[in-house]
Amino acid sequence: MSALKNETVLYDVKDGIATITMNRPHVKNAINLSMHEELYGAFEEAANDDDVLVILLTGKDSSFSSGADIKSIPVDQLATFDHGEYLRDTYNRLILLLEEINKPTIAHINGIAVGAGLSIALACDFRVAEQDAKLALSFFGIGLTPDAGASYFLPRIVGLGKALEISMGDLFSAEEALRNGLIHQIGNVSSLTTRLKQVPFPAYWWMKHNMKAGFHHSLKEVLELEVQGQRDAGNSKSHQQAISAFINKMK
Repeated sequence: MSALKNETVLYDVKDGIATITMNRPHVKNAINLSMHEELYGAFEEAANDDDVLVILLTGKDSSFSSGADIKSIPVDQLATFDHGEYLRDTYNRLILLLEEINKPTIAHINGIAVGAGLSIALACDFRVAEQDAKLALSFFGIGLTPDAGASYFLPRIVGLGKALEISMGDLFSAEEALRNGLIHQIGNVSSLTTRLKQVPFPAYWWMKHNMKAGFHHSLKEVLELEVQGQRDAGNSKSHQQAISAFINKMK
């Protein structure tokens, strides 16, 4: 069990699971610059820790995240504030790190998840919501366009038509999110973490990588990626152990 000494993000490792908790409950875990830095550090730590098998992202108390902390932008700078540059230096950096992590990542949506808070959840491999969770991609409400990877992940998860509908910004329930395929299940995140702790490496990472590649590569290119992935997986300790267990079971 270990912990990083952060203020806006809590970090804990126990039984192979790194739990990263956004910790600004007084603003429903809105994301400011300090949280950006600490989230990046926590995910980087979990990615590089051999004792970590699964990474779980959640929020403190009854909120996942209310998105970007607009109040952290000085009012006197709004007219000249470059939202694009801020995005490049903060969310884009975090989302690219999430995409590169070869371990299963889960967003445990334990309450409100709106705006960039929902975007970050979309960048995780799996999403589990509590029954009373409320979700929205609420960028239009402040005159901005979806960001933090939402334009990439959301259409791939729910399809273009549904992604455009969700992006209009209306709040929706966990049940609706489940029907649309945006989340994988409601409640009981422990059953999923237990299952994901058993996935073989590097086979898991190659599965994620190759399936995503299928959206923008040709069949021929994806088939070659499968060759590379199977070669790597075939040389892994996980494969050797699984084969030995299978042979022993057949005896």
